[in-house]
Amino acid sequence: MSHLLAAVAPMPAGSVSEEEFRAALRHFASGVTLVTIRAGEEIHGLTVSAFASVSAAPPLVVVAIDHRHHAYELLCRGEAVFAVNILREEQRELSDRFAWVKDQDRFAAGRWTTAATGAPILADAASWLDCSVYSRMAAVTHTLFVGWVRASGVPVPDRPPLVYWSRDYRRLDLGEAAP
Repeated sequence: MSHLLAAVAPMPAGSVSEEEFRAALRHFASGVTLVTIRAGEEIHGLTVSAFASVSAAPPLVVVAIDHRHHAYELLCRGEAVFAVNILREEQRELSDRFAWVKDQDRFAAGRWTTAATGAPILADAASWLDCSVYSRMAAVTHTLFVGWVRASGVPVPDRPPLVYWSRDYRRLDLGEAAP
């Protein structure tokens, strides 16, 4: 990955502080996902809110992974595949589990299966995207992993997603929309 790091431009002068940056981003609500990885026989997973769609044709998504996380090392392997499991409101405990519990214990909860690539899929997620790694782009402390979606599913449609905003999980008010 060092060849990618060499292409990164230096940070411009006048950047905001880490505290200012975090204060501003606290106001952006995001869905919560479990990114699950298979590299050879090894599986791993982590809670990720840094996820976005890239394009529908071809179907591409992106996740940002910190270089200090074991997931980064796994996703850099040539045979690595991953899934993005979009969590339902009722799956807060799984989010916490994949954020804080030791690696070997994370998959002890939840119903797990696989789809096209062999990456772990949460069988009762709101939805899931099963991906091969399309490209990688270094971004200082993180790498953006672009995934080519090989399979997808919506096992539990029309249920509220798990949402994270201002340092906590939130519920959506699904009352009637204004005209």
